[in-house]
Amino acid sequence: MTSTPFNALLSTQIGNEFAASQQYIAVATWFANQDLPQLARYFFRQSVEERNHALMMVQYMLDRDIAFTIPGVPAVRNDFSKVTEPLALALQQEKEVTASIEALFRAARAEDDALGEQFMLWFLKEQVEEVAAMTTLLNIAERADNLFDIENFIARETIGDGGRGGGGPEVAGGAL
Repeated sequence: MTSTPFNALLSTQIGNEFAASQQYIAVATWFANQDLPQLARYFFRQSVEERNHALMMVQYMLDRDIAFTIPGVPAVRNDFSKVTEPLALALQQEKEVTASIEALFRAARAEDDALGEQFMLWFLKEQVEEVAAMTTLLNIAERADNLFDIENFIARETIGDGGRGGGGPEVAGGAL
């Protein structure tokens, strides 16, 4: 299959998803080092979810016989001074991913690529959940009287679907 703007954007997005996965590992590790196991567990799961998203895109490219390369990932941020910083970073990251997914959807539509457009619909729905979850976490952290309130909230409530939402595209190599 020939290269198109949609295919190029999707190849770039694979790298973005892997970068998000790496960033979430760094965030999870920071929370673990702060003795915040619920936040750490949440972000380790988010890392796996982002990895799975990247591999869904890889499988799509393979299925459509689209030539692509796996891009490298930039360095991630590892140091934070307070609990709201990694949460704000995660929210900003999810908003950027949403903008990228919207651009992918528009590119597929402009190319009259019904398969590409349909593929991106699941990711658009997923991004609504991702942004909402990160917004909730940041709001809770900003309102919490202490860090244990945040930990208790995460232990008690369901935030997002943790990548367990059904109906997603196939993951290359199988979902973790």
